Amino acid sequence: MPLLHFSRNEFDRRLAEARAAMEREGLDGLVLFRQDSMYYLTGYDTSGYSMFQGMYLGADGALALLTRSADRIQSRETSIVEDIRIWQDREDALPGDDLRDMLEDHGCRGRRLGVEYHAYGLTGQRAKMVDTALDGFCRTVDASDLVRLLRLVKSEAELAYVRKAGSLCDRILDVSIERTVPGASVKAVYGAMMQALMEGGGDPTAGRWPMGAGEAAVFCRYHTGDETVAEQDQVVFEPAAAYRHYHAAMMYNILTGTPDHRHVTMNRACADAIDACLETLRPGRTVGDVFDAHARTLGEAGFGHARLAACGYTMGAMYPPTWMDWPMVWAGNPQVLEPGMVFFLHMILLDDTTGLSMCIGETAIVTRGACERVNHIPREPIVN
Repeated sequence: MPLLHFSRNEFDRRLAEARAAMEREGLDGLVLFRQDSMYYLTGYDTSGYSMFQGMYLGADGALALLTRSADRIQSRETSIVEDIRIWQDREDALPGDDLRDMLEDHGCRGRRLGVEYHAYGLTGQRAKMVDTALDGFCRTVDASDLVRLLRLVKSEAELAYVRKAGSLCDRILDVSIERTVPGASVKAVYGAMMQALMEGGGDPTAGRWPMGAGEAAVFCRYHTGDETVAEQDQVVFEPAAAYRHYHAAMMYNILTGTPDHRHVTMNRACADAIDACLETLRPGRTVGDVFDAHARTLGEAGFGHARLAACGYTMGAMYPPTWMDWPMVWAGNPQVLEPGMVFFLHMILLDDTTGLSMCIGETAIVTRGACERVNHIPREPIVN
């Protein structure tokens, strides 16, 4: 029995929706390279996409996977795919040719195929190899967004995993507050948070958590180092939790010592901004509307110079190197919000004029009314 995290009916529904989208786009088949797309449609669960692999979905419902011998068993045991092909590791291997041979067996010669070019496993070199192999064999078009758009609205089964990830976030938040004290190493705090995530049944997240103390408290990306929390500090956290690969993220600062009055003012602005964004996160509005609520609130508080050009993105089942998915929350984004969409919203202030930082970020589900927060960051400054 395959190790599946959704029912067969759930997969059948997703595949039917993908085939309907293919029909609307005039596609005879779809060649997939994103691991999250393969997981979504079939359950296939692996980190092997760092090497070449590809999946085919035909308009007739055919499914086939080309992968390496290392994933021969895992692909069978974690997916509903029955037609699994192996390309052989060797010095002169051209798995693009093996992919073409698999497509030939499924009657794709001369057909119009969509290709999922925007995939972290499909490097530029590999994409050129695929194009060379398919040149003259079939007609290809970029269909990178076809499955991504289907994944935007989550089913109830998916939302259950998002909520579990949110509860794990709240758990690791508590650990970070307990452990972030003067003299503690940031890495030790990170380790304790990760232990809480794994002990709670979660998965390693698709991205490394940005965390930093001292001068690194104004960084928005993970960096290497071994900082120690100072007596007076503004430690920044952007951790996430994953459950069955479904993510929830959060963002916050933990202050040590006596809070600077400017930190308190910045925190109030972030709290007002995220509440304004959460209120805007309703069906019928657009992603751009959410950004506008962020920009307007921080601007009115006097921090327009310190905010970023984006304030979040959608979340779902993602694989490394990132848990960030599209659409991004930036000005003018026309994506219309629908119930079942999930967004991580982060209010980030990085003030170059003072060297101070403050942020509040939470993940929420769009519902038919007010959004549902799945994790919870205090609106008052967190001070140790």
